[in-house]
Amino acid sequence: MVTRSTGSQNERGETEVQQTQQTQSAPYSEDFHFITSTFQHLNTSGWYWGGLTAGEARDALIGAPEGTFLVRDSSHPLFLFTLSVQTWRGPTNIRIEYDSGRFRLDSSCPARSCLLSFSALPSLVQHYSSARPEDEKTAEDHHHIVAKDSGILLKLKKPLHRPQAFPTLQHLTRLTINRHTDCHTKLPLPRPLLLYLQEYPFQV
Repeated sequence: MVTRSTGSQNERGETEVQQTQQTQSAPYSEDFHFITSTFQHLNTSGWYWGGLTAGEARDALIGAPEGTFLVRDSSHPLFLFTLSVQTWRGPTNIRIEYDSGRFRLDSSCPARSCLLSFSALPSLVQHYSSARPEDEKTAEDHHHIVAKDSGILLKLKKPLHRPQAFPTLQHLTRLTINRHTDCHTKLPLPRPLLLYLQEYPFQV
């Protein structure tokens, strides 16, 4: 009887340990899948510059129109990405926070706690971007950010594409379609084209 009881307790203990390990590893697995998907979207966008340094980002943006922007890897160990933007005073940077599958800008504005978070980094950029044609904009399209270190108002207007990652004609067409509809399934298109649209459901 003692032997059986001990065996049963051991089995139950092993089961509980396995369940605990699975529970603890689940968030990491979800984060891994989420980050992998994020990099896929960024590599498709053309305005993600990878491990570009702050100095290199400045050189890339110098001379560009105000509002030109790019996304790069952050040099800060607590952040994944940084948004580099050309302002009226020159290029500046703002870090992008990531927490539990959500992205948010690291801002010093009084309403920082009210800043929206997004499940996709391109959705964040899209929200703060005014890339849509002027005749299609509404008051809600003009979202601005205050850079944390300089207090400069940032306006996202035009992505700066890497020369070796300039968008294909197919991708530019996809962006145009995305700017006119958010319901791809209603479009009279073949399934392969619908899947292509759904791979990158963003407007920028």
